[in-house]
Amino acid sequence: MKCQRNCPGTIEDGYCDTCGLAPARSVPIEAKPQVAANDDRCRRDGCAGTIEDGYCDTCGLAPLTKATGTAGGNTAGKAAHIPKPRTETTNTGTQSSSRTTGTGALSTRTGGSRRGSGRTGSSRRFGSGLVEIAPIARVDPASTLMANPEVPESKRYCAKCTNPVGRSHGDRPGRTSGYCPHCGEAFNFTPKLGKGDVVGGQYEVAGALAHGGLGWVYLAVDRNVSKRWVVLKGLLNSSDEDALAAALAEQRFLAEVEHPNIVKIYNFVEHDGAGYIVMEYVGGKSLKDMLKQRREENGGDADPLPLDQALEYLIEIMPAFSYLHERGLIFCDFKPDNVIQSGDQMKLIDLGGVVHIDDQEAAIYGTVGYQAPEMAAEGPSVASDLYTIGRTLAVLTTDFRGYQSTFKESLPDRDSFDLYKRHESFYRLVDRATRPHPGDRFVDSAEMQEQMLGVLRQVVAAQGTPKPAPSKVFTGELRTDLKSEGPRWQDLPTPLIDLTDPAAGFLASITVTDPAEVLALLKHAPQDTTEVRLRALRAQIDLGARTGVFTEAQQARDRFAAIDGQDWRLAWYDGLLALAGKDFATARARFDAVWAALPGELAPQLALGFAEELDGQHKTAAGYYDVVSRTDPSYTTAAAGLARCRLANGDRSGAVEAYQRVPGTSSAYAISQVGAVRALVRAHPVAQVDVKSLTVAAALIERLEVERAQLAELRAELLEQALTSLRGGSTIPAAVLGGARTGDTGEKDVRFALEDAYREMARAAHGPDRIRLVDMANAARPRTRT
Repeated sequence: MKCQRNCPGTIEDGYCDTCGLAPARSVPIEAKPQVAANDDRCRRDGCAGTIEDGYCDTCGLAPLTKATGTAGGNTAGKAAHIPKPRTETTNTGTQSSSRTTGTGALSTRTGGSRRGSGRTGSSRRFGSGLVEIAPIARVDPASTLMANPEVPESKRYCAKCTNPVGRSHGDRPGRTSGYCPHCGEAFNFTPKLGKGDVVGGQYEVAGALAHGGLGWVYLAVDRNVSKRWVVLKGLLNSSDEDALAAALAEQRFLAEVEHPNIVKIYNFVEHDGAGYIVMEYVGGKSLKDMLKQRREENGGDADPLPLDQALEYLIEIMPAFSYLHERGLIFCDFKPDNVIQSGDQMKLIDLGGVVHIDDQEAAIYGTVGYQAPEMAAEGPSVASDLYTIGRTLAVLTTDFRGYQSTFKESLPDRDSFDLYKRHESFYRLVDRATRPHPGDRFVDSAEMQEQMLGVLRQVVAAQGTPKPAPSKVFTGELRTDLKSEGPRWQDLPTPLIDLTDPAAGFLASITVTDPAEVLALLKHAPQDTTEVRLRALRAQIDLGARTGVFTEAQQARDRFAAIDGQDWRLAWYDGLLALAGKDFATARARFDAVWAALPGELAPQLALGFAEELDGQHKTAAGYYDVVSRTDPSYTTAAAGLARCRLANGDRSGAVEAYQRVPGTSSAYAISQVGAVRALVRAHPVAQVDVKSLTVAAALIERLEVERAQLAELRAELLEQALTSLRGGSTIPAAVLGGARTGDTGEKDVRFALEDAYREMARAAHGPDRIRLVDMANAARPRTRT
């Protein structure tokens, strides 16, 4: 079967043996009918293809959006899509990719039913949509060519032993070609292809773009397919034709990789004994280029990317890793050089290091400072890719000096950077992704993406814009009436049931809340599964809290630990058990371990706030409550806890601000406003009541929508405090009495208002309470002659 794409090739195994593309759809390219301006034409410069199934059948790209206005307006930038010289790349051998279970951290391997990638690979929205990212404008690809294609001496290293080569000595300039004095390996840093050379009978070279670890990278024009721009990247240089053919054959699987966030591989060709991979040209700017530009604009000093932008960039690229990993492919060499922003999306651009996870013979490439420490001994894995993502996040967001030397396999202490101190969840995210043991890292890229999203929501909320979303591993808080004077551990969220558990359906049918009844029903469970044991553990903790005896709860805990002591949910219930028994130190340690495993989740931070407040550490507790309530205002227990802790530290206005975080749509809104009033007017040993607080409280009362008796009760508390202030010599504004009064008021008017409040309360009361309130009204009434 002929190719039919203006190409003399033949279709073999589903692809043309010359141009490398799939066969044309029904209508040959040269015979395509004329179409209207609003139809499915590709609309990209130099391409006559048609959009079918979401992609052009000629250039393979997604259609341009209407917002671009003209063809090609969102796909290119000022920099080429190939990374800078890969001089720090090391060949780590061809060892097995097996991995073992870690023992130093909690496991989150509890089933995948609640986790997901966050969005599909075909979605065109940038990342999470939480951060505004400006698209990269298109430039002429020819303008990205190197005017003087040469490799700086400082970037010349031997490809075999990685020692410096081609360096100057005295007045003698460094050689651009020769042999390594350490191992004898030949080196050549001059371009092998020049302008006008035709590679594979199809690709006309325009010039060099960059120099990478496998040699020069070139921009070329595909003379067979609409003169589209392509990139040629060297695979190897060998005089052994059989070895060259085998290498090209091994890499052809990359042509089957097709994802919107991954550069498209078109073809593999040979020219003068060297192999080349032919890739889609993606104009744009790499993350490394962004860092370099920011440094230059900052006078040569490091200027890391804003944290929200860095997270958004990598969240956008995470579905590409999920796509590769699902197909048994490991990227191996991820770093800021190898991801580029093109228009309004990110793309992985260097597939030269991609290998099959079960390929025991392939040479494995990685870059010092990004490469996982186990790569040399155990080979590539999903966990090793996640490690490179974590290291990339660290490099993008901090002035990470020594990441390729002192800290090449570790992170600086959390206190080394203000960013880590301000956003501890982010530090924990990077820490978990880069744990030394692969089994201690995230389960997969979908889980890591979900936690990245959670961290990003915390970062965005700290900037003043909460954008909450339901957790995929925790329920919401279990009670939100805020009436209690302190935190109740029973109100904390609880881990969601793993829907892949065989007993998930049975557990969903248990609707009773009494712990004794729950335990009785669990005896009839169809199987003794993980989720059944966890439900029984929670019921035993609840029962122990009722009786004051936790022996059976501890036994249930130990039985579960004997089966899976690393499960993060066991640590969660350990924390609840410790809180119920008032062992606050243990509770802190266990909830902290859960937070380390799930850095993007709010529930462990809320639990830490509970533990700290119950232990009297109000300032520390306030920090946790602040993050939780700011990120997701539906956590009303966090707002109430923050208010209590601020009040304990003498901050009345701060307590009111905390209560005001409760959204008006919440069932706890009214009671939160009541709490705000009481925070302003009630006597407190640390927070002194002032006249301004009384005025603000009066205004809040005017806006409250609660029962008349409760309004009267709040007015009474306010007016009692106003009387106390008057006796202390303060001047009380008339606005404290309510309404639109101006000026000041005296004791007589305050007493009349207080009398009215007590009588309003008495009307709703019964028996002794009514008599008591009437007596209080009479006592409050000022003496008069009538």
